[in-house]
Amino acid sequence: MSDRRLRAAMVVLAVAGTGVAAYLTWVHYADVSPICATGGGCETVQKSSYSEIAGVPVALLGLGGYVAILATLFLPGEATRLWAAALALVGAGFSAYLTYLELFVIDAICQWCVASAVIMAVLAALAVARLLRAPPELEAAAG
Repeated sequence: MSDRRLRAAMVVLAVAGTGVAAYLTWVHYADVSPICATGGGCETVQKSSYSEIAGVPVALLGLGGYVAILATLFLPGEATRLWAAALALVGAGFSAYLTYLELFVIDAICQWCVASAVIMAVLAALAVARLLRAPPELEAAAG
């Protein structure tokens, strides 16, 4: 897959992740229950003590992460490919930790959180694949 296609796929995923994180951030600050197709798992997770770190909603941290990844995709230079991969890998690791908390500590699953974790994991895989590819200018010269 070309750098252009990888970047386009990452933009779509980062926009989707931004939407999920923005919704969960709104839910937090509006103090409303999230729409959840399966029971009250989303509300349980959103109201848990793990939904904030030092008073900052985890959803807001996710929103910042998705926006930062999105920004790297529109900035020129090789370093931005590294930043995108680093941000996505940190995001995927943090999402894995939060999923662990949902499964084994909170004992509830939030479908929005799962969607965000899947989006971030795929973003991380694509970002690493993009990082390991030849820079776009070398691809163009070779093709």
